[in-house]
Amino acid sequence: MIIDSHAHFIPPSLLSAIQDRAGEFAALSLIHDESGSFGFSFAGSKPTRPASKMLSDTKGRLEWMDANQIDRQVIGGWLDMFGYELPVDEGQRWSVMINEHLGQFCAENDRFLPLASLPMQNGIAAATVLDQAHQNGFKGAMIGTQPKGKGGVLDDPELTPFWESAHRNGSVLFIHPVFDSGDDRVNDYGMNNAIGRITDTLIAISRIIYSGHVETYHNAKIVIGIGGSALPYVLGRMMRNYNLHKDTLADPSKALSMLYYDTLLHDPDALAFLIRAVGIDRIMLGSDMPFPIGDPSPLTVLDGLDMADRNKLVNGVASQLFGL
Repeated sequence: MIIDSHAHFIPPSLLSAIQDRAGEFAALSLIHDESGSFGFSFAGSKPTRPASKMLSDTKGRLEWMDANQIDRQVIGGWLDMFGYELPVDEGQRWSVMINEHLGQFCAENDRFLPLASLPMQNGIAAATVLDQAHQNGFKGAMIGTQPKGKGGVLDDPELTPFWESAHRNGSVLFIHPVFDSGDDRVNDYGMNNAIGRITDTLIAISRIIYSGHVETYHNAKIVIGIGGSALPYVLGRMMRNYNLHKDTLADPSKALSMLYYDTLLHDPDALAFLIRAVGIDRIMLGSDMPFPIGDPSPLTVLDGLDMADRNKLVNGVASQLFGL
């Protein structure tokens, strides 16, 4: 069985529900375009991209999976629509609505495994929704790098209840870059996708490494996309910083050995480096489907690996992590 551990999907029923129930969310504005799709503005924030048709094309997704020999796919929602800028009550109801439709879609389409959305603007609300998601059969959640909107940090003390819930539930937490990477210099040349998503994730994860969150909440199984988002490559520099400030920082080397990673590197040599840096038992196949910056042929990067290593990347690690 081949498992794609990193993908996104919006159930068609969710898009319909959002249009039907938009009036229940006072801080939400739907931004319609000429194609009939729509994006989102939360609490007056910059409008997101419109939801692409590929994000909710069930038939097209299954055809792509068949063409790429993928048997199961782990799907989170779409980061643009997680709504961390919403007031807490609205954000909690928004996440619950997303999860209801994701859960129902996966119950009806057993080739998909859902990751919940959480209201990360508030630790108590996020913990409540995460507990509920586990009760409803979810294995964990996909969360953004910047809770509370642009500039938010995952080591915010107000998020402690969320981290306690993730530790208690043994949640899989896929930490994913968000719509606005936080640095306007990447808004040209397609760099928001090519570079901004990496720097956004690198900063977010470095904070929870140095803060000790990775070790303190070690029962949470944290997954870092984009092959670790340059973390393994800069480990030496992170360790130098740690050695200068051991009295206040947690050990990056230990933290990296506890994290999980995907194969979304587009380069067999980069994947070989990742394997040497963190070990074959921490890495899973990932496509980032359906986004153009993802890998349209995710098995190709595995060319040259022996069969035992390949099987771990396409099945063994993910099967263990998600209890398949």
